[in-house]
Amino acid sequence: MTPSAPVLLGSDQLLASNRLHGRHVGLVCNPASIDAGFHHVIDRLITTPGVTVVAVFGPQHGFDAVLQDNMIETPHAQHPQYGIPIYSLYSDTREPTAEMLRDLDLLIIDLQDVGTRVYTYAYTMANCLRAARRHGVPVIVCDRPNPVGGMAVEGPILELSLKSFVGQFPIPLRHGMTIGELACLFNQHFELGADLDVVPMTGWTRTMYYEDTGLPWIMPSPNLPTIDSAVVYPGAVLFEGTNVSEGRGTTRPFELIGAPWIDADRLVDTLDRLKLPGVVFRPVRFKPAFQKHSREVCGGCQLHVTDRRVFASVTVAMALMQSIQRQDPRAFEWREPPYEYEEVALPIDILAGTERVREQMDHDVPASEIAAGWAPGIADFEATRRRFLLY
Repeated sequence: MTPSAPVLLGSDQLLASNRLHGRHVGLVCNPASIDAGFHHVIDRLITTPGVTVVAVFGPQHGFDAVLQDNMIETPHAQHPQYGIPIYSLYSDTREPTAEMLRDLDLLIIDLQDVGTRVYTYAYTMANCLRAARRHGVPVIVCDRPNPVGGMAVEGPILELSLKSFVGQFPIPLRHGMTIGELACLFNQHFELGADLDVVPMTGWTRTMYYEDTGLPWIMPSPNLPTIDSAVVYPGAVLFEGTNVSEGRGTTRPFELIGAPWIDADRLVDTLDRLKLPGVVFRPVRFKPAFQKHSREVCGGCQLHVTDRRVFASVTVAMALMQSIQRQDPRAFEWREPPYEYEEVALPIDILAGTERVREQMDHDVPASEIAAGWAPGIADFEATRRRFLLY
C-alpha cells in the first residue's frame, strides 16, 4: 500500500493517465525520482502496460548518485536489472546525442531540483529540451516540489557573460520556482522551443517546505543529505568559490563552514553582533574526510536555521564570508579555475553570476549593502517569473 501524502507528484499524475500507452520513452532521473511509497519512477514505468523504456539518462553524480565529490564525470552504463542503456549527461556530453534519442518517441524528465540557480539538474533539463527540439522528440517534465518553498527570491541575477553549466539563464541564486515552472520559463521566455508538456503536482502550495509535502526526502545529490542542507545551500554554495571549506567531506555539508586558520569563537562573536534574523551560529571544529582541507582540523561555525520565514540564505552567506575574510585577509583566497568546465572565469564569479560580488567583498562593502543592490534585478525577475508560476 502506498502511503498517502498531501502532495501528488507530476509522475503520479502522468502514470495515472493513459498517455504513455504504446510509447517508447527515455527517462531522465536519479535516486530521488521516487513517489510517496518509495517506488522509483523507472520501476513504475517498466511495470506500466504498453510502455517501453528504451533508455535512461543520469544527471551530475550519476543515475545512482554514487559519485560524492564534485566535478567528477560519470561513465555510461547499463541498468543492472533491466538491461537498458544508461547514458550519462555529465560525461563526454552534457546533452543527449542523436544516437541516444534515436529510438525514442518521448523523453520524460523526473528530477528533484533544490531551488538554487547553480544546481545543475535544471541545466541538464535545459540541454535535454535543446536536443529534443533539434531531433523532434516531445518532452514531458514531471513536476516536483521546490524543497525550500516557492515564495522567497534572493541573490544576484546571472550576467550572461558568466553563463556556464551552473547557470545558463539570467535568474537569481534562489529562484523560488519548481522544476516544472523552470522548464516553462526556459522553454518559452528563453526560447528553447521544445515540444514541452509539464505535468503539475496537486496539493503543493508555494509556502510549503519539503517536510510539509508528506513525501520522503531522498538525497537529490550526495552532498545535500537533509532538508537543512538544502535550506542553507542557496548562499552556502558560494563558498565553493573560496578556499574555505563548505563542509564537503563531513556529514553536514553546507551547514558547516570553516578553514584551519579560522578562530571559531571569534568568528561567531562577530556574527552574533550582526543579529542576522532566523539563524544561530555555533562555533565548531571539524575535519573533512575529503575535498578542501582534507584531514585538517578546521575552525568555523555551523548554521542552525531557527526561522525559515526570515532566514535570507544568500545575505547570511555574504555576511559569513565577509567575517571570515576580515578575520584573516591574507589567508582567505578566491578559488582559482577550472570549475565546472570553465577554464578562465573565477569560480566565485560563475557561482554568484557576476564579478560585482567579489569586487564588493574585496572593497569591504557591507553584506547588507551588497544584498540591497540585488533589489532591481529581483524585481524585474519577479515580473517575468509570475507568468510561469503553476501554483
